[in-house]
This record gives sequence, C-alpha cells and structure tokens, in this order.
Amino acid sequence: MSGVFIGAFFGTVFVVANAHDPLNPAIGIALRVLAVLTFAGLLTLALLAGRRGGPAPDDVEAPQADWFRGKFAFVVGAEAVLLIGGNLALRAAGAPEQTAVAWIALIVGLHFVALMAVWKRRSIAVPGATLTALGATGLGMAATSAVAWVPFVSGVLSGVALLGGCAYAITHTYRSTARP
Repeated sequence: MSGVFIGAFFGTVFVVANAHDPLNPAIGIALRVLAVLTFAGLLTLALLAGRRGGPAPDDVEAPQADWFRGKFAFVVGAEAVLLIGGNLALRAAGAPEQTAVAWIALIVGLHFVALMAVWKRRSIAVPGATLTALGATGLGMAATSAVAWVPFVSGVLSGVALLGGCAYAITHTYRSTARP
C-alpha cells in the first residue's frame, strides 16, 4: 500500500498547493479541507483493511518484493531529471510561473504510464493518462488568457485524480479483506 499512500499524499498536496486564485477563496478552502479529509479517510480505511487481514481474492494483484528497485529506480530517476530540467528550461524560456504545476502533472502522469509497463499494473493507467492530459492541457493553457486557471486544471484536478485512483485501490483492498 506504500504506493497508494504516496499517491494519496501527493494528490492532497496538489490540491492544497493549487486551490487558490482565481477560485473563490471559500471554494479554495473547501477543496483543501476536502482533500485533507479524503486523505485521512483513505488512511483510516487502509489501516482498517490491514487489521482485518484475511486472504485476498485471486483477482487482487499480489505485491512484488522488488517493485522499488531496478526499472522503478530508473523511472523515478528519469522523472526527477525531467521535473528539474524541464522546469529550469521553462523558466529560462520565460514561461509563466503557472507552467510549473502543469509540467509536474505531465511528468508525474508519464511516470505512472511508465510504471504501468514496469509493474504490469493496468490500474495505474487511468491516473497516469489523466495527469498526463491535465499537464498537457495546462501547458497549452499557459499560452492563452486562461493562464490563471492552470493551477486549478493541472494542480487541483490532478490531485483529485490521484485521490480518486487511491480511493479506488484502497476500497478494493478493503473489500477484498472482508470475511464471508
């Protein structure tokens, strides 16, 4: 579940860091509170699933001991280089500051797509494709008069996508631990 916790944490960070102007301040606060409460709820549900124990059904994909080595390390290393290098290049090119969150969403989404192939887990394809699309959309918006909305589109909506994907995974795990 460590990957799910990481995804839920960063989904929360995406929302908390980006739910600001041009959003109405009350909506921004509501989104931040909802993201934190969602994270807390997912953490609680995951802990409850862990306490329940029990066998998981055959359709639940078994964890792999070496998930965080080898190809994973390469993907994460490439992600770090692209995040830093891309943001430096965007700044050097004079791109608006809002492009930072769009670039982050794009690269994080692509990292999920790459990990889907490494881990052979189709379940991360949806958040990966969603973040990739939201990041690319934000980069495109940065060149328009809608640039102020890039943090909402590429940040808040990416956070919602990550939290939603994690909610799906944790709920599936919780249900699989139910005893007949």
